[in-house]
Amino acid sequence: MNTVEVEDVLGTAATWRAAGEQVALATVTETWGSSPRPAGSQMAVTKSGRMAGSVSGGCIEGAVADAAMQTIDSGTPQLLDFGVTHERAWEVGLACGGKVKVFVEKLI
Repeated sequence: MNTVEVEDVLGTAATWRAAGEQVALATVTETWGSSPRPAGSQMAVTKSGRMAGSVSGGCIEGAVADAAMQTIDSGTPQLLDFGVTHERAWEVGLACGGKVKVFVEKLI
């Protein structure tokens, strides 16, 4: 029997936060069509550049990490929208034909 290890993104984020890191959490809130990760998928990002989890399997994670850094600095949550009709989708590599919304918030 094969077992798949699931990363505890919230646990990792909590550990980083408890150690004094500034942390943002990105959560896939909605998908449409072909998307690499389902709704509920999460990624944690620290101000120092550490990351845990995944919101896209790689295709938009750089853009989400950049937004997470902005959210850490400003404290203002963001709702990011990526899709093939969005100009930025091709720029960040979301060519899978789907749509993904990602909510980014700072952990306090």
